[in-house]
Amino acid sequence: MTQPMKPRDRKVKILATLGPASSTPEMIEALIRAGADAFRINMSHGEQADKVQLVETVRSMEQKLGRPTTIVFDLQGPKLRVGNFEGGSAMLMPGTMFVFDHDETPGNENRVELPHPELFAAARTGDRLLIDDGKVRLKIAAVEPGKIGAIVEVGGKVSNNKGVNVPDVLVPIPALTEKDRSDLQFALEMGADYIALSFVQRPEDVAEARELVGDRAGLLAKIEKPQAIERLDEILHLADAVMVARGDLGVELPPESVPPLQNRIVARARQLGKPVVVATQMLESMIVSPTPTRAEVSDVATAIYDGADAVMLSAESAAGQYPIEAVAMMDRIGCNIERDPVYAARIHFTETLPEETAADALAGAARSIATNLKVGAMACYTSSGSTARRISRERPPVKILTMTASDKVARRLGLQWGVHAVQTRDVASFEEMVAKAKRVALRHELAAAGERLVILAGVPFKTAGSTNVLHVVRVVGDELEKYKSE
Repeated sequence: MTQPMKPRDRKVKILATLGPASSTPEMIEALIRAGADAFRINMSHGEQADKVQLVETVRSMEQKLGRPTTIVFDLQGPKLRVGNFEGGSAMLMPGTMFVFDHDETPGNENRVELPHPELFAAARTGDRLLIDDGKVRLKIAAVEPGKIGAIVEVGGKVSNNKGVNVPDVLVPIPALTEKDRSDLQFALEMGADYIALSFVQRPEDVAEARELVGDRAGLLAKIEKPQAIERLDEILHLADAVMVARGDLGVELPPESVPPLQNRIVARARQLGKPVVVATQMLESMIVSPTPTRAEVSDVATAIYDGADAVMLSAESAAGQYPIEAVAMMDRIGCNIERDPVYAARIHFTETLPEETAADALAGAARSIATNLKVGAMACYTSSGSTARRISRERPPVKILTMTASDKVARRLGLQWGVHAVQTRDVASFEEMVAKAKRVALRHELAAAGERLVILAGVPFKTAGSTNVLHVVRVVGDELEKYKSE
């Protein structure tokens, strides 16, 4: 029997992006050992064939290290871009009029092609146009058939195919392009645990993806458009998880508005029991430096204090010079914040009121017991993951040992705060589940002999969402020997 890795010393999860700097088996193993709980595969870069080996490597490491590992496929989404320029670029001067049109002729300092007819239909006078992540900013002065005239407010150099953001416009295009549909099918075939959906503007965007995904993977909605904020609750109800994509939000919104929005999204997702990932530029300086800035450390700490389920590394782990150090640093930040005496109070600033169900009431009671008694861990056996998600929503003071016969469920729980998922054989009775919980808790070092376990379960077994039993037991030392004989 493979000895599993020890549980993390923290409850917040780390989602690390794989890329050129982190594509070998040796590096992926090192990242897991350093603290990565889940991996993001960015479909904006490379070809589908390039991703096959990444998935196979992660899955092989699961077996080697005895730890279910979550894989998130991040779809590119629509990309709005300008056309080409004479000589490859043009300088736009502040105060001048610049025209976007349908003419494929290379542009200059006066005009350029904008090959997105949907924008011409939706744009209005006064709307903003941002080019190259907001480095160049224009305001629309006139809209005519096939032509948009805009005043350059912040000038600069614009080169071929630079991206365009239109923060004031609900762009009438679907969130899934033909490339996304192909990548989505590929991701499902590769056994993706989550599909991250880009360019979400409306709940209908999530519903469209849901029809294609079904229950084969979790659906993670990236909140990166101002329009999504306006319908946040509707989007959250349709999605399985959510990501605060602060980079794109910070392009389309004033930077100072992003922190309160991050707080709002995290709080609302927690109230609804949906895993929430805080992403983008968390340890940005570690792309080229072995240590982060103090401000970056504080940024990660804020997300953890707010109770985010996971924090994400992008280029830091995908293309940076110090991917292992970046993961290890995020791990240390998480461990130190969670040891702070005020952490327990801070994460409960967000009130998570239970629904009027037995399952929610029992999850709340279980947290209260774990807070007031000397408890090693909480434990549950789940066929769907719903019991673990309910307990995680309560943010208890101890880890949540989650046993399941489904590798799919175990992997999907990799973005869930506090959950230590273990794939194990099915159980036939409540008594068998209690005995197994004690043995697994000992083996995985989640509880020591003499400590209590708070156990939640649903009886009869294999009935999703039927949590109806709360049980407290004490672990005894000889349970581990019984486990080894299984």
